[in-house]
Amino acid sequence: MTGGEADLDADPADDATPPVVLKLGGSLITEKDSPETLDDAALDAACDAVADALAAGEVDRLVVVHGGGSFGHHHASEHGVSTTDGTRDADAVAAVHGAMKRLNAQVLERLRERGVPAVPVHPLSLAARPEGADGGLDLPLGSTATLLGEGFVPVLHGDGVATAGDGVTVVSGDELVVELAAGVGARRVGVCSTVPGVFDGEGDVIAEIDDFDAVADALGASDATDVSGGMAAKVRELLALDAPAYVFGADGLAPFLRGEGAGTRID
Repeated sequence: MTGGEADLDADPADDATPPVVLKLGGSLITEKDSPETLDDAALDAACDAVADALAAGEVDRLVVVHGGGSFGHHHASEHGVSTTDGTRDADAVAAVHGAMKRLNAQVLERLRERGVPAVPVHPLSLAARPEGADGGLDLPLGSTATLLGEGFVPVLHGDGVATAGDGVTVVSGDELVVELAAGVGARRVGVCSTVPGVFDGEGDVIAEIDDFDAVADALGASDATDVSGGMAAKVRELLALDAPAYVFGADGLAPFLRGEGAGTRID
């Protein structure tokens, strides 16, 4: 968690309510098998839920992260870039980052149309892996923390990230969620996807996970192009948090934002 905790020294709202960190999965808000195609209905519904929760006071401070879906993953796969394989081709970096900015702009626009004070935070401009692709992520959080303190809803996204020895690799939205949750002291973390939770080997939703090995055999990779590792990676990263995390489908978003349980609890 390098870079996150130290930057909070400048947070003007240290004594404020701990924020909620919410990830909107790329598979939820885009048609993941069709390049650069939104799932308009799903994105609108998610933005409605966020706006309603904020307006009702069910959430005080919120950070949103969204995945790449058919925007970032398509270009990353095309250029052979992943969380472990980098590129020094500036055109490839521009293609991945440009696609993510286009998706981010759509998310921001729809949130702001509903009165949510959403603003962008682009990881490529902030983050680095100074020890290479196998090293930790350095994500300074001073800007995100200050934006929270000033009443904004920062919206981050999967992106390229400067990586020593490898040029630029991919940082997944799931890894960003972990860094953000630790760095801003999140009280709850939600990962909203296209599935109602984490499935066991029989196809039933697992109510709670507190040990990866106990569910490892039941977890597999995404069935669509995904350069960030699928459900197994999500569970591993969420287990690293101190705050309780929940993986749920679209129907679980409003209950999660109300402070209720949803889908699979990972703690």
